Amino acid sequence: MKQFILIFTLVISVNSFSQNLTHVEPPFWFEGMNHHELEIMFHGKDIAQFQVEIPTVTILEIKKTENPNYIFITIETKNLENGFYDVQFKKNKKIAFTQKYELKERRENSAKRASFTSADVMYLLMPDRFANGDYSNDSHKETVEKMNRAFDGGRHGGDIQGIINNLDYIKELGATAIWPTPMLEDNDSTYSYHTYGQSDVYKIDPRYGTNEDYKRLASEMHKKDMKLVMDYVTNHWGASHWMMKDLPTYSWIHQFPGYSQTNYRMSTQMDPNFAQIDYKNCMDGWFVKSMPDLNQSNPLVLNYLTQNALWWIEFADLDGFRVDTYSYNDKEGIAKWTKAITDEYPNFNIVGEVWLHDQAQISYWQKDSKISAIQSYNTNLPSVMDFTLHDVFGNVFKETNPNWSDGMIKVYDNFVNDFLYPDVNNLLLFIENHDTQRFNEIYKNVADFKLAMTLIGTVRGIPQLYYGTEIGMSGDKGKGDGAIRQDFPGGWKEDKNSAFSASSRTDIQKEYFDFTKKVMTWRKSSKVVHEGKTKQYIPENNVYVYFRYTENEAVMVIVNNSDKNQSLTLNRLEESTKNFTSGKDVLSEKVINLKDKNIEVPAKTSFIFELK
Repeated sequence: MKQFILIFTLVISVNSFSQNLTHVEPPFWFEGMNHHELEIMFHGKDIAQFQVEIPTVTILEIKKTENPNYIFITIETKNLENGFYDVQFKKNKKIAFTQKYELKERRENSAKRASFTSADVMYLLMPDRFANGDYSNDSHKETVEKMNRAFDGGRHGGDIQGIINNLDYIKELGATAIWPTPMLEDNDSTYSYHTYGQSDVYKIDPRYGTNEDYKRLASEMHKKDMKLVMDYVTNHWGASHWMMKDLPTYSWIHQFPGYSQTNYRMSTQMDPNFAQIDYKNCMDGWFVKSMPDLNQSNPLVLNYLTQNALWWIEFADLDGFRVDTYSYNDKEGIAKWTKAITDEYPNFNIVGEVWLHDQAQISYWQKDSKISAIQSYNTNLPSVMDFTLHDVFGNVFKETNPNWSDGMIKVYDNFVNDFLYPDVNNLLLFIENHDTQRFNEIYKNVADFKLAMTLIGTVRGIPQLYYGTEIGMSGDKGKGDGAIRQDFPGGWKEDKNSAFSASSRTDIQKEYFDFTKKVMTWRKSSKVVHEGKTKQYIPENNVYVYFRYTENEAVMVIVNNSDKNQSLTLNRLEESTKNFTSGKDVLSEKVINLKDKNIEVPAKTSFIFELK
């Protein structure tokens, strides 16, 4: 049977027993969902001693574990209307206390919501490091770690209001979707700013704002035709999560007994020759000691995570998920979790972090992969991240004098393997993210940055930008994560320079920004890039040429990675140019005649020719 979730609102009873009830999750639910079975978790001191009844509601199952502080109640919600329902906790057939649970009205056409696609450009930011819009929540009485902007691993004060204040900046850049790193509460005593060690998955971290602020962020973005993508963590929680102090059941997390770290060898998940101990340690080992590993093979855990994900989509009106450490989860469990979400929201896109360096292994994790089908497995995951293309970006622009295997042939070869992916247009593309070396640290010049932006903006897939790259921000990962997660200049009122405003950008910030804006803004209206096919030509003299085309349109992209001017022979490209006579460069407005013999391409220069 399909699953469904309702929501109860905590009401303090005059009866002293009600004081024992400390958590009700999900806190409320929505009428009209396609999942008909809702499992509500009640947590409180010795709560399992009570019998539970809900007048007018069918209780399908009551589960109790070895921990008497939990009861899991599964109810049928198919024909229930929005409103409040009384959950009666009885002892000796008498009502000890009553808990109200609310079923809220669902948004119209919620199940048919759109999501991010290859027509979008995604902007990745770290909320704590982007902009401080509300100084009153920099530190909070409910959380341990207080603001310390002087410490690169501390809380710096960025928040939801800071993002809202600068939506126009992101929109001007050409981005249409925003992926903030997680914003749920992380109550670790130190290094909590990244928020991947979550302590309450139904609550926005108060140093970012409130649940209502998060919902307001989505609303403000939708007014600007922008999409909010939640960074969701299924693999682990933080050691400070309230449940870690009182586990519902021993098997809620992976225990060996106690702690064992993952071997990080995700290849064991598809290796036909794996050793069982290696396979188990990859999936069941903890990512780090401060992040207990959740056991998705436990039905209670899997259902909890599924309902939590659906709750956030519905509550905040979300447009997509990015799922952290996707391939470290229990394989079968995470596939069920993903399918449950896309069954409820058929258009909802989910991109999984599968940090591997082999395209066959990455493609294994995309929905309907013919490779995973060999093992009768399907992740149901619509999108994966193109880490092999990212790997290429790490050195290719330094290879100005190529040989058989170096230079732009590496970019070419990356796309040769597109046949491995079920849906190449649904790959997330990036030159860097919050975990990798900053691109502008590797390449300390704007010329190579422009080559990279040209590629990311015109090849198949969904481009993702990392905050600050578009103004030349750098930082050496070798000095710690804080170096690649620096504060965006102008995000704090005390900052001397603000890159959010064109009038206050430095000349070099302006050059980076203007180029990015030009490419990504043009890309918004280029359907041939969103939906077209690719034809690429083997690079010659480190000059890479490819076409994005449909039956009636074509764009010719030229990337000269050489440190010398090159002459490109046009007759070699005739199969792609024969139906066109001219082209106009999006970047420089240069016009070329395709009947000429050659095109002169300056060193370290790119062109995007719209063919006529």
